Amino acid sequence: MNDFNKKDDTYGELHIISTGEQSPETFVSIAEKINGYVGFFHIREKSWSDIQYMQTIELLHSKGIPLEKIMVNHRIHVANAMQVRGVQLTYQSIDVSVARKTYESLYIGCSVHSVEEAVSALQHGTDYLLYGHVFDSRSKPGVKPKGLDGLKQVAQHVSIPVIAIGGITPQNTPQIINHGASGIAVLSGVLLSSDPVAKAISYKHALRKGGKNEETV
Repeated sequence: MNDFNKKDDTYGELHIISTGEQSPETFVSIAEKINGYVGFFHIREKSWSDIQYMQTIELLHSKGIPLEKIMVNHRIHVANAMQVRGVQLTYQSIDVSVARKTYESLYIGCSVHSVEEAVSALQHGTDYLLYGHVFDSRSKPGVKPKGLDGLKQVAQHVSIPVIAIGGITPQNTPQIINHGASGIAVLSGVLLSSDPVAKAISYKHALRKGGKNEETV
């Protein structure tokens, strides 16, 4: 189990995104426990104030989570002020080309839903892509998923990491990796689990490059 605490290029990235259903304290408490298995923690809370974002970042850092593992959704000014790793841009955010020129030190991700959006984001300077939703997702009820073929098409058209999101489980994670993704993003699958640590380990096992699922929990 401890093998998964170590950074190893043979594993895809595990991104954990806050759910919008938990308090900052609950999110941080879980993040502290699963830190060793996670590549990045994303704070995505539309209802939170900038102050709540900043306080949560400070609390995460105080619990041993490095700033370079923290991503802020949309609020690029907060990401810059708190000197975290980067920002995840959405359709409501400033253009990625402006973000790239203005905040040169930030690691910038863009949410995309098609090959065209992916190629455009790459051309304008994004560092990685968040693509989905790949499978049916509780956060997108009634919306048709993009599917594995859509993921494969995007991965084949860009030269930067593609992180898949939406309905991802330890069981389907190997398919995700085999269709070109560099990693996965998970919300409730870990954070709302009755045993977040066991789930994080399960996802990390499933992320073995080559799609070898060795779930042990």
